[in-house]
Amino acid sequence: MFVRLAQGEAATVAALRLLFSTAVLLPWVLSSKRSLDGLRALGPRQLGLLALSGLFLALHFLTWIASLSLTNVTSSIVFVTTSPLFVALYSAIFGGERIAPPVWAGIAVTCAGGIILAGGGIASGGESWKGDLLAVTGAAAVAGYFILGSRLRRELPLIVYIFPVYATAAAALCAVAAALGNPLTGLDGRTYLYTFLMAVICQVSGHSLLNWALSRMQATLVATATLGEPVGTALLAWLVLREAPGLLDVAGGAVILGGVFIVLRNGPRVQPALRG
Repeated sequence: MFVRLAQGEAATVAALRLLFSTAVLLPWVLSSKRSLDGLRALGPRQLGLLALSGLFLALHFLTWIASLSLTNVTSSIVFVTTSPLFVALYSAIFGGERIAPPVWAGIAVTCAGGIILAGGGIASGGESWKGDLLAVTGAAAVAGYFILGSRLRRELPLIVYIFPVYATAAAALCAVAAALGNPLTGLDGRTYLYTFLMAVICQVSGHSLLNWALSRMQATLVATATLGEPVGTALLAWLVLREAPGLLDVAGGAVILGGVFIVLRNGPRVQPALRG
């Protein structure tokens, strides 16, 4: 919703979101001796993984925000929240993590709900498939971000993880915006207002809570929790943007919530080496 209201180029909106997020966290970092000591103690391996996580996050926002100009809000959110499938596949293929059968069943149910929810947009044809593809790319990218976050959050306190990641993503997105000729200054006030709200509400609060959870739960479960987002987004789009959900939207949303319940009910928690 905030992306639509910001009315800016994808790279510009994404860059401002991460710049504002980094700026909001900076006073907290500078005022905390523990955070500063933790940042100074980062080794080369950790710095490399933090940078890679930030690049995954930048790619996620760039592709997903771009998708919103090509497809409707509900379809975009549904496709970008297919990230649990990619997390589960990455975990099983590269991490040797066992995914319990009920969790796979729950993911399958959520995917079925996503197909129902997005069915109307897909059937209409046109250029919406390009936006859907960008949203799926965003899902694959954020899955990499969750996987790396799951590994690093067991070693690092929350602020020591998110600050370098957000700063890296901000730098990468600023570079992309500059390369595309998309300015970050001299924009309409509403663009700055809504990207700031994105930073405070969606990034510093929302994404940071997901990163907090990564030290306590499997990455697959954390990613699956985001599958409730299409339901809330559809409601907000109806109330704020006047994009009323249809019957398929309601039915798909109900199926998605059922799948989320199955996964979170059956997924095991992990006991982290570090909490914070």
